[in-house]
Amino acid sequence: VQLQASGGGLVQPGGSLRLSCVASGSIFRINVMGWYRQAPGKQRELVADMSSGGSTNYANSVKGRFTISRDNAKNTVYLQMNNLKPEDTAVYYCNIRIGGSRYWGQGTLVTVSS
Repeated sequence: VQLQASGGGLVQPGGSLRLSCVASGSIFRINVMGWYRQAPGKQRELVADMSSGGSTNYANSVKGRFTISRDNAKNTVYLQMNNLKPEDTAVYYCNIRIGGSRYWGQGTLVTVSS
């Protein structure tokens, strides 16, 4: 299983970005798709995830600003990030769970700065 993330970049505070992550390989059914992030000097943390049934979890710090969605037919998960803040600066990693296994993407850097 391989994950390819894209969409990161430099954006000013208050701006928006949309991250995408495509899963490929021997995939039968993806249970959970999500995004984590790791800022310099900090631990990796959950940003948002979504189950195959559509249930979502969001970190408190992004509620109301970020929206996760997925396209099961394309094995793709998205993260729409609005009203970005400097504290959102981090490397964002997509993550999927298939059965009891976890898979990680390579990370995409999001920098929020004026």
